[in-house]
Amino acid sequence: MVSDAQARVAAFLDANDLHAPPANRALDLASEVGEVAKEVNVSTENGAGAGATVAAGELGDALFALLALCEETDTDAEAALATAIEKYERRLDASGDAGSGE
Repeated sequence: MVSDAQARVAAFLDANDLHAPPANRALDLASEVGEVAKEVNVSTENGAGAGATVAAGELGDALFALLALCEETDTDAEAALATAIEKYERRLDASGDAGSGE
């Protein structure tokens, strides 16, 4: 079941004729996540300090870009998230660590 957020993004893309190829959407997502990383970098003095801050607008841009990529690839974001959480839960149960170990 597509989330309300993904449905809102889909409707916005449709209403404004803003569909784009998945490659373009992936590049946009990388750019938006880069902007989030830049804010964290600046707010923590290159990672040396605590208390990273990120503007909600930047997180919103990254979320929009991710949901738009989901739309362009016919991916149900909610189902993908559930699969990811299940994967992390299995890893935690098996090793006590959510990381992939790579």
